[in-house]
Amino acid sequence: MKIALISDIHSNLDALQVALQEISGRGINEVYCLGDIVGYGADPNPCVELIRKVAVRCISGNHDSAVVGLTATQYFNSYAQAAIRWTAAHLSDNNRKFLLDLPYSFSAHGIFCVHSTPTNPERWNYIFSKEEAARYFPAFEEPVCFIGHSHIPAEFQSPDGKQRIINIGSIGQPRDRDPRLSFVIFDSKDGEVERVRLEYDIGSAAAKIRDAGLPGFLAERLTWGI
Repeated sequence: MKIALISDIHSNLDALQVALQEISGRGINEVYCLGDIVGYGADPNPCVELIRKVAVRCISGNHDSAVVGLTATQYFNSYAQAAIRWTAAHLSDNNRKFLLDLPYSFSAHGIFCVHSTPTNPERWNYIFSKEEAARYFPAFEEPVCFIGHSHIPAEFQSPDGKQRIINIGSIGQPRDRDPRLSFVIFDSKDGEVERVRLEYDIGSAAAKIRDAGLPGFLAERLTWGI
């Protein structure tokens, strides 16, 4: 079973379409989305509709949760808050209901998937270091836990070497100073994880953000990969 795992699309249709085109030519059996379909970008409805069509499983991210009123935004920065307000005003009723009904985690084919952390995922904590990762290995039984949220690809191993926490990076807003979209392909047969980085039309995505009246920084950061 080959599974493509994508996350943190953030309403970036240009990036999502490139990722899905690549996935369609890879002999992938299933696509899983680890949350934050919306937020920041200017194409929330087309992105949610694409995910509803192609993703076998999908979980909620903090931006998905915030835009439907399940997560407070006082800890979001001003750019994120502005994008949440804009997205909430433009999201269709059907897509809002889809986001509202998303779970926080799931387990399938020997992997555990969550947007933020295996424990208390609804608190939207981050895993940036091996020290932070260490506290979460007892929270899941599977050999691999895939996460998103930080937009920074990373991998952490348990002290006994039997478990891994793997951050798959971001489709729509990478933050590791590499502006190319990021996702992974997991082979459940041998446990191999392939990281995929692809270029997309950043100029188009940035122009849509500016034309929508969203904060200009949200367009600029796409070029910088921050």
